Amino acid sequence: MLPSKNTITKPHSYFLVIFFVLIIFGLVMLASASTVIGYNNFGDNYYYLKHQLLNGFLPGLFLFFILSRIKYDYWRKYANLIFLAALILLLLVFIPGLGVEYNNARSWLNFGFFTIQPAEIAKLALIIFLAVWLSKNQDHLKSFKHGFLPFLFFLSLPLILIVLQPDIGTALIFVLIAITMAFVAGLSWHNFLFLFLGSAGVFGSLIIMAPYRLNRIMAFLNPSLDTQGISYHVNQALLAVGSGGWFGLGLGHSRQKFAYLPEVANDSIFAILAEEFGFIITLIFISFLFYFIYQLVKRGKQFSDPFASLFIIGLASWLGWQSFLNIGAMLGLLPLTGVPLPLISYGGTAMMILMASVGILMNMIKDS
Repeated sequence: MLPSKNTITKPHSYFLVIFFVLIIFGLVMLASASTVIGYNNFGDNYYYLKHQLLNGFLPGLFLFFILSRIKYDYWRKYANLIFLAALILLLLVFIPGLGVEYNNARSWLNFGFFTIQPAEIAKLALIIFLAVWLSKNQDHLKSFKHGFLPFLFFLSLPLILIVLQPDIGTALIFVLIAITMAFVAGLSWHNFLFLFLGSAGVFGSLIIMAPYRLNRIMAFLNPSLDTQGISYHVNQALLAVGSGGWFGLGLGHSRQKFAYLPEVANDSIFAILAEEFGFIITLIFISFLFYFIYQLVKRGKQFSDPFASLFIIGLASWLGWQSFLNIGAMLGLLPLTGVPLPLISYGGTAMMILMASVGILMNMIKDS
């Protein structure tokens, strides 16, 4: 349950230091992991780094400073409009000439001089909307008709659009964020169980309906099955992680990024990180990442304002679940889901929105 009194700890410099250390480390890692594909695809070793800086870090830094100075009550007031705008952006990806397809998913919008991924914006919009709705309807969350069904309806709106792209990995993140926020807000156990089992059934059906998704499950269950086919990705990822040993091959010295491991700048960047830096530095990185998430949860639990508390819990669950799914897949502990590693993987919209989210968080802490 949400706290009844405000005991929020004032922001410490180390909290922001950890956040920006993770961002800088991610840029360094991206610069190393993407050199080969940058040269092969664009004739520029640092193409992906430049785009991450111009389309992610710099606008994200601007939004961070601006939003940290805007009273967070603004987001409570306009939550419905923000959610509606995010849904419209998700719809626009289906318009020919505007929506851009990559890896068989129509998940991007091309406005000519810049490209955005609406699902990343929709994550923040969903968190803001649910933080408002759940905080206003805590007394109804134990009711199936007046609490659970409306919650399910609001969640299904962006979820259906993302599944249609199709982007099942991102859809899974949406569900996990929403379930976590609803559970913290007071969703009853039987509604929680119903939601969990229903979600598992839906995603199970989506996996069975698409052979390539089913192949990912089979590759996870038996990595030695068809190592040059359906198990190729997971085997190359494990080879990269194992090659790093204790101390790594050294920054820039990955062998797997030379067209062996797919998606080295996106989903697989953690494997390159482990290969170049080794077990010790990788463990330190994971510790930093999850310590930052722990600090988010700690601060979220201390707020007396249910909206602020749920917003921070939503942000923490976004980072936590997505990191868990990405790292788990690269270590062979979970099936491949195609979700990137937050703050590290290539993706300007993702970095920009995460930095904007932390800007909102800073205003919440400052005004508490």
